[in-house]
Amino acid sequence: MQPDEREVVIDLRGIVTRFGSQTVHKGLDLQVRRGDLMALIGGSGTGKSVLLREIVGLQRPTEGSVNLLGTDVWQASDDALAATRKRFGMMFQEGALFSSLSVADNVATPIREHLDLPEPLVEELVRLRLSLAGLPPDAALKMPSQLSGGMRKRAAIARAIALEPEVLFLDEPTSGLDPITARAFDALLEFLNRDLGITVVVVTHDLDTLLGIARRIVVLGRGQVIADGSVQEITAVDDPWIQSYFSSRAELPSNGT
Repeated sequence: MQPDEREVVIDLRGIVTRFGSQTVHKGLDLQVRRGDLMALIGGSGTGKSVLLREIVGLQRPTEGSVNLLGTDVWQASDDALAATRKRFGMMFQEGALFSSLSVADNVATPIREHLDLPEPLVEELVRLRLSLAGLPPDAALKMPSQLSGGMRKRAAIARAIALEPEVLFLDEPTSGLDPITARAFDALLEFLNRDLGITVVVVTHDLDTLLGIARRIVVLGRGQVIADGSVQEITAVDDPWIQSYFSSRAELPSNGT
């Protein structure tokens, strides 16, 4: 096997996370390379969403280092962090759209915050992002409460990619969606990764997402990464949780890996 020479865009070393007497991560190491479409899975309490928050600088690990796009997240200056935040997007589990703003203004918020652009150009960028996310033009003036669950997720994606991020983080993006809408959302993520070159890291419980689009799966358990690889490599690991998780699918697709 040839060594993977792609750039490391996320580098976690010795991550320890404690909440009181509970230790969630116990010296966890993980690297993500540019172009990955990686799914992060694991049982309840394994700290998947916590790890995402630690990577993007929302929650400080007890010990260890987090390097994102060449920046030491927990040692960098405020200016360095601000520059890094322009280079990644985050979609939270429920979308976290501003309920008092229209969809267009939700998407425009990071553009107005980080870029000094004339308003007509901001509006044009918003239209482009909504189109990329698969939303019709008339969605722009709607409020989040007027959208279906699937459309709200797409609006959240449009906001997350507003600044053309190099890395996109998603926390349970298909939760609460019907199967058809969920698979359409998977197709959107695959498009963003394959055609736009965005590195995608997604926390998910959706087995169809794993089997359909994830080219790399990382399994958390016992405070560590207990498996890392393709679907076939993961399912070959002799671990009770992994075997139970995948047991509902007798035949696994090659997934192109």
